[in-house]
Formats: sequence, C-alpha cells, structure tokens
Amino acid sequence: MSTVVKETYQPLTEETAISLAKERNLFSENSTLSCTEIGDGNLNLVFHIKDQDGKGIIIKQALPYAKVVGESWPLTLKRATIEAEALKLFKKHAPDFVPEVYYTNEVLAITIMEDLSHLTIARKGLIDGTEYPLLASHLGTYLANTTFFTSEFGLDKGQKKELVGKFINPELCKITEDLIFSDPYFDAETNDFEPQLTSTVEKLWNDTELKLQVALLRKSFLTEAEALLHGDLHTGSLFVSKEETKVIDPEFAYFGPVGFDIGQVIANLLFQAIAFEEKSDAIYSQVRTFWNVYQNQFSVLWEHDNLEPFARIDGFLSTTLQKYFQDAVGFAGCELIRRTIGLAHVADLDGLSDEKERIAAKEKSLALGREFILKRNEFTSIEELVTFLHTKKYE
Repeated sequence: MSTVVKETYQPLTEETAISLAKERNLFSENSTLSCTEIGDGNLNLVFHIKDQDGKGIIIKQALPYAKVVGESWPLTLKRATIEAEALKLFKKHAPDFVPEVYYTNEVLAITIMEDLSHLTIARKGLIDGTEYPLLASHLGTYLANTTFFTSEFGLDKGQKKELVGKFINPELCKITEDLIFSDPYFDAETNDFEPQLTSTVEKLWNDTELKLQVALLRKSFLTEAEALLHGDLHTGSLFVSKEETKVIDPEFAYFGPVGFDIGQVIANLLFQAIAFEEKSDAIYSQVRTFWNVYQNQFSVLWEHDNLEPFARIDGFLSTTLQKYFQDAVGFAGCELIRRTIGLAHVADLDGLSDEKERIAAKEKSLALGREFILKRNEFTSIEELVTFLHTKKYE
C-alpha cells in the first residue's frame, strides 16, 4: 500500500519520497531505491533518489514556511508551481542550461527533475578554487535567450500579458523587496552583521543620496515587467562542471527588469574577487565575458527573431542594452550590500576564517556596492566597468 498522501499536502519523508518515485514509474519495477534528504536551503525539502545502478532523480518540495525562521514565517506553496513552470519555459528557450522536469504536482507542491548530482554548486566550487572556463559564456547565453524570448521583443504582446499574470509571485517578491531593497538601509531586525561594521553600516543608513537611488531601483523592481526573471540567480543556484552549467531554483521567478538577473550574476561573481584578491583579474575577465556574450547573443536574437515593429529603428537596440547594463550595475550594488549586512549572507565572505580579512572584505563589498548604485548611469560599457574595478580597488 502506498505511503504517499493522495492530493493532501504534507511534507515528504525519505520513505514517502521513494513511494512517490515508484508510483510515477520513474525507475524500473525491480529497482532497489535509496533516498537522502539533501536540502540545505531555507524554503524547501530536496530528496535525492537513486537506484542500485546509480540512476537518480531529484524531488523538490516547497515547505509552507521558511526553515530559517520556522512556522512563524508562512509562505505560499504556489511558489512550487511557479518554479516548475519557469523551469519548463527556461528549458524551452535555453535547453542546454536548465534541468529536465519530469513531473509536477501543485497540491503536494513538488517538482521531480533531472538528477544533477554529478555537478557541483558553483559557489562551493569557486570557493574551493575550481575554475569554470565556460560558466560566464553559458550564463550570458542563458540570460540572453530567456530574457529575449519572454520580452515583448520575442513574444506576442497578448501572450506576454498572459504570462505576466501567470507568474505573479507576490510573497516571494516581497521577500526580495524587503531583504534586498529595504532592510539593509534601515535598522531592521533581519539585518545581521559583525559589530566591527557598525560604523560603516550606520553611515549607509544615514546616506540619503544612496537611499534615494535604492528607492529608484526598488521602484524599477516593483513596476518594470520587462521579461521573466529567475529572481534569485546567484552562484548557489547553479550546478556546474568545466563543461556544463545548469540553472536551478527559480522559485522567485516573476516578470521584472532584465537588469536584475544580470546584476545578480555580476555581484555574485565579484564576491570571489573581493574575498580572494589573487582571483580578481580572472573574475573581472569572467564579468566581461558574461556581459559581452549576453549583449552579442541578445543582438543576434534582436536581428532575427524580433516581433517589435520598431526594432529596426536606429538606436533602439543600443538604448535597450544600455538600460539593461546600467540597471544591472545598480542591482549588483544592492546585492553586494544586502549579502554583507542583510539576513542572507554568502559563504565567499563569511567563510574567510581570518577575522581581519573577513571584515576588510565586507568593508570592500559595502563600498563597492554603494559606488555601483550611485554611479551606475556613468558606465557606458563593460570596459569602463572593468577598468573601474581594476583601478578603484574598492577604496
């Protein structure tokens, strides 16, 4: 008799996850299955199931609360459906960079997908010193394809409006609004930083020029439905090897400003340069490659697949890409700041065992984030940004 609860939500266990896999006929009838709960995030259970031959699947189930806080922070289970639908759509437009989805169930809030256990989480690999020569170009191609084909340039206007409604994601967006665009700039309870940073943080809280620019970026995040975004595209949301890149965990997906996802990638690469100065030249090269591949691929799609009647007007493409780039610099600045003093940190910085080095790196992250936000509209090219990174040294 099956141990899976039928069409009634309850958190899976390793036992019921195996039963579900058997019910869906995802393994041969006589397979011997093992299961391990591998989730280390704040919002979900993740089960890795494999048979005696090593064939595997992943079952991801949304929890109705944030694990980092507990049941006092309730969350909608609809995010599981949004994540599954986003994965399917991103897979359609960037098939090489997204895992296969085998099955979804809205009531159980589960997604069963391709096993990526042969790959490594990018953040861990980068911290361990592994180089991923194709990561930047893969991400540039992935984002160019997904943002173009879910924008008004690559999508029928009526279809886009329908998709915008389908991906309304208020609860998860509220987390982003608070944790990225609000809390770090006020004395909020969710903030988390070392006492040694107090003086710098208080200066940020009292920096009205900075807060005005963050307010404008927040307004963009709230109001500009340019394309379907991943919404949380950091190096912890990537499975990688030297040859492969797979984008996972788009439960924050919604229609927003294209520069937001681009900025998340830039900032999370730069954490490596901030934490490990010896890597800075290589990281800056990755940032350059990422943007160049993005704009080149987006330009190709613009030329061959554009549905916009004004697409051939001189300056439209360059103006669009310039907006995306400058927005991305600003959003990268917000990410650099919030990952340093907000609720959710990054192991790139927190993992520095030497206290003096860790505090110095976090001071650099805050200083660079501030300059990105304030100076975002001064950068007209990736070369100007990289030159700035080389010469400024975050001082």
